[in-house]
Amino acid sequence: MIELAAASASSTASRSDFFARWADHDTWDEWSPDMDWVRLDSPATLGATGTLKPTGGPKVRFIISAFEPGREYSDMSTFPGARLVFQHLVEATPFGSDLTVRVTVDGPLARLWASILGKGFSQSAPEDLARLIALVEHAGD
Repeated sequence: MIELAAASASSTASRSDFFARWADHDTWDEWSPDMDWVRLDSPATLGATGTLKPTGGPKVRFIISAFEPGREYSDMSTFPGARLVFQHLVEATPFGSDLTVRVTVDGPLARLWASILGKGFSQSAPEDLARLIALVEHAGD
């Protein structure tokens, strides 16, 4: 497995608030501006499939590969010879939540896909996490 990006941060908001945002695919473009849109084929749950459209890129099919309310939301896209996973984790703390985002690629052609896909993730992962935290923390303002 090759890690393309990782980011961690803390927030005063609850972990359920973050999980709700991850599960609400219609609002992903609010915290991930590199995303034109995300559509699910059925309600958000483990195994649900959908399509996303990155800005300037082709449509990509994905599956929700982890769905543990208040703990983890991950999705996976497959490419010939590789799997790309976006993992979002949240843990409760006495002051709110600790969040971690990881972008990984694995499979026999992981190195090839890492060289094609991986360049922007190291910058976008921490920026998207910061935007998500700002949106969640200021949702009631």
